[in-house]
This record gives sequence, structure tokens and C-alpha cells, in this order.
Amino acid sequence: MQILGHTLSPRATRIAAGVALAALVVGIVVNVALPAKKAGNGRAKAIPVVAVDATAQEYPLILSGVGTIQAFNTVDIRAQLTGTIQKIAFDEGQTVHAGDLLAQVDPRPYQAALTQAEAALARDKATLANVERDLKRYESLSEKGFASAQQLETQRATVMQASSVVKSDEAAISNARTNLSYTSITAPIDGITGLRNIDVGNIIQSGAPTPLVSITQIEPIAAIFTLPSAHVATVRTQMLKGTLTATVLDQNDKTVLDEGRLEVMDNQVDQKTGTIKLKAVFPNKDHKLWPGAFINVDLKVETRHNGVTVPSRAIQHGIDNLFVYVVKPDQTAEVRPVTIIDTRDELVLIGTGLKAGEKVVIDGQVRLSNGAAVSLLQDTTSQRTAPDA
Repeated sequence: MQILGHTLSPRATRIAAGVALAALVVGIVVNVALPAKKAGNGRAKAIPVVAVDATAQEYPLILSGVGTIQAFNTVDIRAQLTGTIQKIAFDEGQTVHAGDLLAQVDPRPYQAALTQAEAALARDKATLANVERDLKRYESLSEKGFASAQQLETQRATVMQASSVVKSDEAAISNARTNLSYTSITAPIDGITGLRNIDVGNIIQSGAPTPLVSITQIEPIAAIFTLPSAHVATVRTQMLKGTLTATVLDQNDKTVLDEGRLEVMDNQVDQKTGTIKLKAVFPNKDHKLWPGAFINVDLKVETRHNGVTVPSRAIQHGIDNLFVYVVKPDQTAEVRPVTIIDTRDELVLIGTGLKAGEKVVIDGQVRLSNGAAVSLLQDTTSQRTAPDA
């Protein structure tokens, strides 16, 4: 090693290098030990932050569950007799009403059976009338002593027998008329028809496993959904106070499909899943809800009046608690422990720790500490409103 033209020995070289390293270390230590740069007035330089006011507003407390849409009634349309289908009177997917004609079975065999039963009734009524007249004559002869008691009793038995035949004929007519009415297959409920399984000209049979068509009632319609069992007491308490509003959303949890009411809560918790089933009813006037569809349900159990809310970005996580930075009037930051009741749509409902109107930091918290001076880059009282009820 050479210094100013002089060659140093190896030992001298090592000493010079050690001195240089020591000087570098001392320089670093001195630099770290220097105090932070001060502002012109001697105070620590203010840390720029963005803050908003904590806001008091109506805040709905909502429980969210998942479930499926279920029709109020579903009916499989089957024939109650055997015959040939002459007419199909509905279109697949058509809205029908109770009593509307769906299909016509050939009525001729059943009309003939009815006519035959009516003819038998007329014949047997004539027979009854004849034996009743004979009974009256026997009663008159018996009073004069010209007919025995046995003859009188035999004639009375004949009248009773003829009367029974007439009643049997009347029952046969009623049965024939019922069978004839079954040839007109009608809708038992209001609803929408599904896919047709039998065509015109085919023979339909009573008790066949394949129905002619299915009808599903979709106005109104129900949603069966689940909530964690921890909410049972809350839901039950609020149900006793009045009707709870339920909102059904699509699978993406973004689009509101309909709004209705909670109808009933199941009478027991499913121990396997730790959930409770609930049933909500919706008008479904626009037919946006379809049986079997998977949906999300928001159940509003309560509305907090003048609830203190802040954006979720304001919430900081400590070792064992949650806190926010509050901007005090002297433009310093204060660490304020808070509790949270609910978080929804990037908005937080505060339980304790904040009052409406206090400024909370929503951006720039990384460099903050308790008592640090701050400068507001954005000072606004506007923030998100409470989630829709």
C-alpha cells in the first residue's frame, strides 16, 4: 500500500485499514444518535394524514345466511282414470290458475256409464213405486181380514229391497258423474307448468308413475336459509317484538332480488352443523326467484339509532385490542381503544370509544404514534352512508 508516494509495510497497512473502519462506525453511530429533524419552530415535523369525522346515523344490524328458494306448493298432475288424451290445453312454462283446463281425456266411455246408471235408476224407481202400491193394498186387505200378517210383512220386505236398489243406483250415478268429471284434468293450484311428459293421442292411466306435468306455485315463494345457532336468542327476541325484514340477494351477494318477511324459525338446532333453519316469504311478483336456486339472505334484526360509524380503514389492530387514531384539536394524534358492533360494506359500527364528530385517521397511520403531530391532507366530514336496510 502507498500513501503520498511512500510504501507501507503489511502491518502498517492493516493498522490504517482498521482506523478507517473505526471512523466509519463512529460516523454511523453519531448519525443515528442525532435527533429527528425539527420544524422551524422546534417541534417535530407534522405527519400528513387523511381524516374524516365519525358520523351518527341509522345503522341496520343484519345477519346474513345462505339457502335455497322453495316453492309453497308443487303438484304432479296425474290422471284419476284411464283413457285416451284428446286435447292438451296448456303450454309448457305457462302460468295457470286453479280450475284451468290442462288436458281432456276421451269422455265417451264414462258418459255411457253415466247414461246406463241413470237408466237403471229410472227402472228401479218404477219397480219401487209398484211394490209400494202393492204394500198399500195389502195393508188395506189386512185391516179387513183378507190378507195374513205374513203376506203383509213379505210385501214390506219387498219395498225395502226395492228402495235399497234405488239408493244403489243413485250411488252408481254419483260415481259415474265423478268419473266423467275426471276426464277434464284441471289445475288444482295457481302456478307455472313444467315440461309436458305425455302427448295427445296417448293413453293415460290412473296411478301411472309419470305425471302429465308438474305445477309449481311461485307467488308467493319461500327461502329456506341457515344462521349460526349463536343468533337464535337474538332472532327469537326480535321476532317477539315484530316482523323482521328479509332481503334475498343473488349468489354474488350484490343484486337484490326481492324483499319479504321472516315467517318462522325451526324448532331445533342442527347439532351436526351448529345452525338453525329459518323460512322467509317473498311476494316474487317479478318472478326473479325460482325454486331450487341458491341465494343469500340478509335478515335485519335491529336498527341502531344514531349509531357512531367510521370507515373500516380507520380501525387498527393492537396486540390485544382494536384502536383508532383520533386527531385532537391541537393537531396531534391520540390512540383511542374502541370496540366494534358490526362491519358491513366497508363501514364499521362503533360500540365504545368514539363520539360522533371526532376526527379519525383513515390514511397515513403507519408513521403515527400517540401524541404525534399531524397535518391534514384531507379534512372532510363526508363518508359512506350506512348499508341499506
